[in-house]
Amino acid sequence: MTQAAQISENSTSSSPSALEELSGILKPDMLEVNKLIMARMESSVPLIPQLAGYLIASGGKRIRPLLTLAATRLFDAQTPRPYALAAAVEFIHTATLLHDDVVDESDLRRGKASANNIFGNQSAVLVGDFLFSRAFELMVEDGSLEVLRILSHASAVITEGEVLQLSIQNKLDTTLDQYLQVIGAKTAALFAAACEIGPVIAGQSPDMQKALRDYGYNLGMAFQIADDILDYSADQETLGKTVGDDFREGKMTLPVICALQHGGLPAQNFFARTFSERNIRDGDFYIAQEILRNNNILTECSNMAVTYAERALEALLPIKSSIMLSTMKKLADYSISRKL
Repeated sequence: MTQAAQISENSTSSSPSALEELSGILKPDMLEVNKLIMARMESSVPLIPQLAGYLIASGGKRIRPLLTLAATRLFDAQTPRPYALAAAVEFIHTATLLHDDVVDESDLRRGKASANNIFGNQSAVLVGDFLFSRAFELMVEDGSLEVLRILSHASAVITEGEVLQLSIQNKLDTTLDQYLQVIGAKTAALFAAACEIGPVIAGQSPDMQKALRDYGYNLGMAFQIADDILDYSADQETLGKTVGDDFREGKMTLPVICALQHGGLPAQNFFARTFSERNIRDGDFYIAQEILRNNNILTECSNMAVTYAERALEALLPIKSSIMLSTMKKLADYSISRKL
């Protein structure tokens, strides 16, 4: 049985607990990271820690800083260097969430009112900028130019991905390659960077750095494809944001691209009205879900997520066996088994 087949077979098993398992293993380390996060988002301007704290404390999975810790602990069980860098990774991620919610005009984030909904768009954007700045302070304090290069490049790529996503929004001629470029930039780039800096600060070879970078990138791709599927298949409580947001915003995600390719004229006419003409009526989201179900689109999309999860596993083959490695492998399963 291939690794991809094993992932598909196990996707309804206990694998969603892989993130909890990793959190448990890294709990002492994560406590140190959380202390740094709380300390470094402090400011003499009260609104900054209030707004930042609202989002940071709202139940995020912390998967990116956990990946930095895990990728370091694969090789070095003692160094405290990943603490500040894991905090920097979380600040980068949180800043992008604040900016994304403003751009997307989102009302919910992780099942709660979004920060921009409560504090306003201007405040959300500016606090996002503050968190980016704090992230770069932490990187500079670490003292590694290589780490600074990796994380600063990822930050630039994330922004490029968001701009590209805006440029193809509502455009039915969006290609699969363009979609993969978007998610590779806006999601997978930070996953890859969060993993790559682990072996860097642990003094590992370029081959080990590439292995962890490839693992993170493919894990991020699988994770984002699964998220895009969930926007059309999950219940709102499970997803932690308004179900159907991607549909209402006209985002050209994988389910829509595949529906246009395989759903025939009915699908093309429907998405031309709802996406290109922005003529959305009551009940249209349920029609979109029906189109996806009737044409087995979500299964096709899930298969692509499985492919990336398999690549993530393959990237870890050169790594010496350990409990940490085993748990990181389980994350590949977790990335695609979140109520697909």
